[in-house]
Amino acid sequence: MVSVQDYYEKSEILKALAHPYRLCIVKGLIEKECNVNHIQECLGISQSSVSQHLSKLKAAGIIRGKRCGNEICYKVVDQTAVNIINTIFKGEE
Repeated sequence: MVSVQDYYEKSEILKALAHPYRLCIVKGLIEKECNVNHIQECLGISQSSVSQHLSKLKAAGIIRGKRCGNEICYKVVDQTAVNIINTIFKGEE
């Protein structure tokens, strides 16, 4: 039986993904870990905007950063988010 807490947790993931840039960031990070500069170049938005989106994704537990020298490389760590992205984009590639 699914509890109300399970629905709450899944709805928080959906809220975090419910922005075009965050959806794009997570989809890209599923395919390849990368840093803020790479994400910024791909999206064509400011570094501060990218950082704000990453912050929301980190707070939701969807991504995690790991220090790689002077940079932080981000990767997706939430399997529910991966499943959602894969479902949304199934057959589009």
